Order: sequence, then C-alpha cells, then structure tokens
Amino acid sequence: MAKSSKDQEHCSFCGAPKAKTQMLISGLEAMICDKCVVQAEQIRQEALGPKPEPEKAKDSPYDKFNLIKPAEMKAFLDEYIIGQDEAKRSISVAVYNHYKRLQYELSKKGKGKDAVEIEKSNMIMVGETGTGKTLIARTIAKILNVPFSIADATVLTEAGYVGEDVESVLSRLLQACDFDVKAAERGIVFIDEIDKIARKGGDNPSITRDVSGEGVQQGLLKLLEGSEINVPPYGGRKHPEQKMLKVDTRNILFICGGAFDGIERIISSRLNKQPIGYKSSGDAYNEIDRKNLLKYVTSPDMRAFGLIPELLGRLPVITFLNPLDEEALRKILTEPKNALVKQYQKLFEMDGVNLEFEEGALDYIVKKAIEFKLGARGLRSICEQVMTDLMFEIPSGKTDNVFVVTEAYAKSKLENIPQNKLKAA
Repeated sequence: MAKSSKDQEHCSFCGAPKAKTQMLISGLEAMICDKCVVQAEQIRQEALGPKPEPEKAKDSPYDKFNLIKPAEMKAFLDEYIIGQDEAKRSISVAVYNHYKRLQYELSKKGKGKDAVEIEKSNMIMVGETGTGKTLIARTIAKILNVPFSIADATVLTEAGYVGEDVESVLSRLLQACDFDVKAAERGIVFIDEIDKIARKGGDNPSITRDVSGEGVQQGLLKLLEGSEINVPPYGGRKHPEQKMLKVDTRNILFICGGAFDGIERIISSRLNKQPIGYKSSGDAYNEIDRKNLLKYVTSPDMRAFGLIPELLGRLPVITFLNPLDEEALRKILTEPKNALVKQYQKLFEMDGVNLEFEEGALDYIVKKAIEFKLGARGLRSICEQVMTDLMFEIPSGKTDNVFVVTEAYAKSKLENIPQNKLKAA
C-alpha cells in the first residue's frame, strides 16, 4: 500500500493525501483517488471512444393479443374446420370470456376495491380421434396471437417416477414463446389424451400407486387452478442443473382433449335409467341420438370414466365433437384454406404441373377413411399413399404438365395397402 514518509495514506497517481480526497480506492500495492478515476475514464474515452449503449430488448410478437368477438372467432374457425358447430361455439365463448377476464384484471376497474374476481374458463373437449380437437385449439391460438403448445398426457407421471413431470407442460409453452415469461402467462396449453390418465377402476379410488393416472391428475390441479410454478425451461430430467423460471398459471388457458373410448357405455347406461311403466312415443327418451351419444356427455360421466372430481371442477366448460361422416370428410378434402387437395395442388404447381382430382377419386379416398376409421387425420395418410409415387416422379420431369388423379389410379395405390401401414403414415 502506498504511504508517505509519515506513513499517511495517499493517492499513488497524484500524491494527494486521504484528507484531501473524497475517496481512496485501494489495490494490492497502490491507491487511487476519485479525481484520478474520473481523469482515467476521460483518457479511456478519448482513446477507445464512448461505451456502446446496451441493445434494447426486442419487442415480443406476443405483446398484445387480438381479442375478437365470439361470432367473429367462430367465423374464422369455419375457414379451417368443417362442421363441429357446437364445439366451435363453445370454445369461442370460453376463450372470449377468458381473455376478457384478463383485460378486466389488467384495467383499473379490475384492481379497485369493488373489483369482481372472475374465474378461469378452462375446458375439455370430448371426441373421437381425428375429429379436429387439436386443430381447433391451434387455430384459436393463431386468431388471438398468443403462445400455444401441445402436451401429451400419456408421457406424464407423478413426480419422482420415470417419465415427464407435469411441469414439462409449461416448459413447452415457454419454448414456444422463446422463454418470454410474460407472454407465456397469457398463452394456451392443449393437453391431449387427457382420458389416458383416468385412474384405474373408474370412479373408485386407486388401491395401489397409480403414478401415470390419478397421480398425474393430482399434479395437474395446481396448474389448472392458477398458482406460481417453478418450471425447468428445458425439462427437469435431462438438465437438473438449470435455473428455474417462475410462471404464474392464473391467466393461462388450459384446453384438454380426449377420445374417451368406452364412455358411450357409461352415457348409455345413464340414459337408459327410466321409471317402470309405459313411455309415450314422443318423449325425450325416444329422441336420443343413439349414433352419437357423446353429445350427452356430462361431468358425472367423465368421473365414472376415471377423472377425479377435483380435476373436473377446474374444467368447467365441456363440449363434444361429432364423429365425421362421408359428407364432412369430403368437404375437409376440398373446402378449408388448408384443404389437402389445395396443398397437393400447390406442391405440384411449384414443379410446373397442374394437378386435378376426379370426383370418383375423392369419393374413394373418403370411403377408405370411413372404412379404416381414421377420421380427418387419416385422410392425409391415405392421400400420401396415393400421391407418393407421383411426387417421386414429378421433380424429374417424368409426367405431363397436367395430371388427373382418377378413381382407378387411387384404387391401384390403395387396394393392397394394409390398415396398419395407413395408421403409421
């Protein structure tokens, strides 16, 4: 340490004693006063230039959500999804109320003494595979301009067991919005295959440890209700050393979907419970649509299926999706903005080929989809089997400028295709 002959502390650069400085900064073998620090910074700026200003944070694409009226929302859904009017109406209302609630809470009225606490509108959709559950949820997020993620309930397990923890549901949402926590806190999470975590024994509590059923349902409760969750951004099992991000789920909209295979028997059993005696031909019992029992699904039916009451209480909005008939599948092929026929025609157009489909070919593809019970998702699998050879040859110029897919051509590609290959496509 630099000292004078009288052993007094002083600046090693200008020699000023400590009494004549405001501050002395001590190093290993020297000291510097506050005036010399200022002069040193001036010299540095003259030699190197001013310090670069820190970059401003980029605006998030999810800074503002686009809330529109339920009728407008359903009209937008109609452009991409054929049929399912009941489901589209229900989800439009639920989503509108949820984000209207969010706007209310962010306003001054929502923070005053007279503010009314509005609960979340989490919902559950029941429908056969391929009826459009995931597509509806994804399209809703596109309308609103909010982060969206899909989680598969089948891979979730209770904490501490092999599989993914329930917090991984939020990890995917964070990844979808580039780890913008504020944007994630007003996003939408679609939990698919929710019926696969039904507890064993249906409505009866599990006797043994049900780590991938009832245990997962218990873990989902805090997410659906709304609480602050410590979330591992990249998943907890593979990156145990990562820092946790705190996410408030109070304003995240959760939409659950599932096929609930076998719930029709529960619904039918409930509907068949009638008093003893004669029934008139015009009563409600005889007007039941036996081909589509899912339209009568209620919370007690799902409880009997195996969902716990606490979980159902956090999913107040219940809607159903109708099974797709031939007419609906035919429209799905040609009418929506993302129709399969339009997609293939655009791909072929990029290679200079005009692609056309005969009516008989489209009817045959729909017939096969009904036969294999693959739903709308199966249409893509069947079309891929029909078009693969053609798409292989077109880039090499082995076809004419116009190609028409006939019924005979479609049959030649599908007659000997096993059903398991179509499912895997």
